[in-house]
Amino acid sequence: STLMRSSAASDVYKRQPLWETPLMTALTIFLIAVSLSMDAFAVSVCGGMRLAEDRKFRGGLQYGAWFGIFQALMPFLGYHLGLYFAAWVDAYAHWIIFLILSWIGIGMIKEAHEEVSCKVITGPLTMLGLAVATSIDALGVGVGFAFEGLDIGPTVLEIGTITFCLSFMGCVFGSYIGMKGKAKAELMGGLVLVGLGIKSLLGHYYF
Repeated sequence: STLMRSSAASDVYKRQPLWETPLMTALTIFLIAVSLSMDAFAVSVCGGMRLAEDRKFRGGLQYGAWFGIFQALMPFLGYHLGLYFAAWVDAYAHWIIFLILSWIGIGMIKEAHEEVSCKVITGPLTMLGLAVATSIDALGVGVGFAFEGLDIGPTVLEIGTITFCLSFMGCVFGSYIGMKGKAKAELMGGLVLVGLGIKSLLGHYYF
């Protein structure tokens, strides 16, 4: 009996693709979280370069709080929107995830090559606009989370925390990171999202 249970468990384990194991799922969520936060990181770098040294720490907390909260809120809203449509589009979920991640990733790659002039960013309305603008992509990713059946609570908490940390560091160390570092971060984030989109598609058809 013990041998049969062991054999059955082994068969289940063998049938489970590597990138659907808990470890790979956690790694995928981490990569998505870091990639999504690149826009917020870039804005924080830009803003930090314009702040006086004695204002960078406080500015970092401000950027981190605004961007972290909205970066967590948007996928949460997208997730519940996705649940509404999930039953209708389940057969095409892999294509939807691929298109969402690829579209966002390609957009980030294009933005990485655009010239941006940094300005001093102040005021709650300005921060609100930037927080929405840098997190709107996460709304679409949240729809994809619904199709994947992820536990949304820990997922958005991780995304928000990572965004807070990267935004804080981007602001505080903006002068050292510079525009080249900002562009490289956006480029890498875009490439990762495109790669994860392709992974989702290949995982459905070949693994």
